[in-house]
Amino acid sequence: MAQTPPITYALPPLGRPGMGPARIRAATALGPAFVAAIAYVDPGNFATNFAGGASTGYRLIWVVVLANLVAMPIQFMSAKLGVATGRSLPQVFRDTFPGPRSWVMWGQAEVVAMATDLAEFVGAAIGLYLLFGMPMPLAAAVTAVLAFALLVLQRRGYRPFELAIGSLLFLICAGFLYLGLRVPPSASGSLGGLVPSIGGDQTLLFAVGIIGATVMPHAIYLHSGLMCGRAAGSTPDEKRRLLRLERADIAIAMSLAGLVNLSMLAIAAKLFHTGDGAAVTLDEVHVGLDRMVGGGAALAFAAALLASGIASSSVGTAAGQMIMDGFLRARVPLTLRRLITMAPAVALLCSGVDPTQALVLSQVVLSFGIPFALVALLILTSRRSLMGEHVNSRFTIVCMSAVVAVLSGLNLLLLGQQFL
Repeated sequence: MAQTPPITYALPPLGRPGMGPARIRAATALGPAFVAAIAYVDPGNFATNFAGGASTGYRLIWVVVLANLVAMPIQFMSAKLGVATGRSLPQVFRDTFPGPRSWVMWGQAEVVAMATDLAEFVGAAIGLYLLFGMPMPLAAAVTAVLAFALLVLQRRGYRPFELAIGSLLFLICAGFLYLGLRVPPSASGSLGGLVPSIGGDQTLLFAVGIIGATVMPHAIYLHSGLMCGRAAGSTPDEKRRLLRLERADIAIAMSLAGLVNLSMLAIAAKLFHTGDGAAVTLDEVHVGLDRMVGGGAALAFAAALLASGIASSSVGTAAGQMIMDGFLRARVPLTLRRLITMAPAVALLCSGVDPTQALVLSQVVLSFGIPFALVALLILTSRRSLMGEHVNSRFTIVCMSAVVAVLSGLNLLLLGQQFL
């Protein structure tokens, strides 16, 4: 692999003659959070939320709410690092901690990227199967073509890619708005689900899976890279304006993603929870929606799943490229990287393994990658020499340290439950 310059994006100038300050802020900052938000509604979320809701009812609503609330400051910290330093998280880590530590971070990040790609690719293929009855091998091939087509937009700069991803996110939200209106949740069940509880054989597994599917490690790496180009050459005042608008960008995008996740779990709890702890596959969700709600609901579900798989697969590939470039100063062509990372997913689809179970387990793997990304982000954004006036406050450091401790504890608890 040849040594190459860091990934850059074809960015427009911060302003043009006659463009006012408010328009400058909107043109340069809006969009990255919506790209990152795709990771929060990817096919892994479909699998874990529907399976978790069917198995445990409304009991894990508190996990979905808490995970999405935690995601907002995490994504802002990542964006802040990109704006303050003009580099992505992997690049800053490599420059700050060169040598073996960067290699270790790259290794675990690549495992996370492969688990992410498996979930996204498999999800899109399932969407094609549900919509058109395609055999899984053919659905895998079509998914690959669609993902490659979306990646081509990156060559035209960040804005066409962000608009395409944002449009697919809108389609996902529209699908679940329709489903939420057709299958309104139980008010009492939803309120009861806000009380924390992880008792039961499968509850902890699904709780960790939901966290892994929501606080996606690759989105932590990606957001910093999406913002760093926008800050190139910016003055301190412009950086502050970028971050103010990005805070709003994150709040809107993460709130939409959170509502979609809540809708998934609530629909599963209302339609598929029988009290015997049985989970449900995505195929069974599609059939159940068609039988109990109607063909329109089944169509909305399948279309949202397909849009999620295509969009998140392209975003995941872009994040994987950024990870390799940042930690190793090495880059492979996006096409080659896409072919390599999709190989495990294609093999799984052709093997006959239950894809929904594979999706759930892939999200558990992602949960184990969260502490690595979070610790690196927290350490770097707490260094005044890197961040200047944007350094983390003590309150942020304490809260994020607690998040890392809780997530690590849940992972260890799950390991003990599974193997002891």
